[in-house]
Amino acid sequence: MSLWKDNTARQTPAPASEAKEPARFDAPSKPELAPSPATTLVPRTTTSLPRKESLIATDITIEGKIEGGGSVRIAGKFKGNVSVQGDLTIEAGAKLTGSVRADNVTIAGELEGNVEEASHVDLSPTGVLTGDLKAGSITVAAGARMRGQVEFGWDDGKLSKSSKHSNGFGAESGTSS
Repeated sequence: MSLWKDNTARQTPAPASEAKEPARFDAPSKPELAPSPATTLVPRTTTSLPRKESLIATDITIEGKIEGGGSVRIAGKFKGNVSVQGDLTIEAGAKLTGSVRADNVTIAGELEGNVEEASHVDLSPTGVLTGDLKAGSITVAAGARMRGQVEFGWDDGKLSKSSKHSNGFGAESGTSS
């Protein structure tokens, strides 16, 4: 038995029981099907392809590192650093232990680590962040909890060391101006 079709197979005439339909002038004629050579499909390129999203399901625990160009949704537990050129969502009941770099970060579960770089961070009512946060903008919902330092709204994303002194307010502690 072969796994391919033999193209030189003899064609058998149609049984006499199969009568051809009479031609109708009110309906388009059916084109005759003839064998054609195989063609390869070329994928179309569009200007805005949707980003793919990877999911760590609720019953999954993973330890490692995530890097990539798509978005990530964590519903289970992940231990390691996440660096994506897309969105990161930590769902309610999920836990991420590690540092984060993403375009947009939504924390509805628990993040134990620093958000090192993000355009926007959204702390949902069930969200818990234990670590520092550096972002372009933040939204904190009532009920969200956070323990750490926050920097947001800076053009370059970093504070100038010359403008920040030991007490963090631009003046040396214990000195008078």
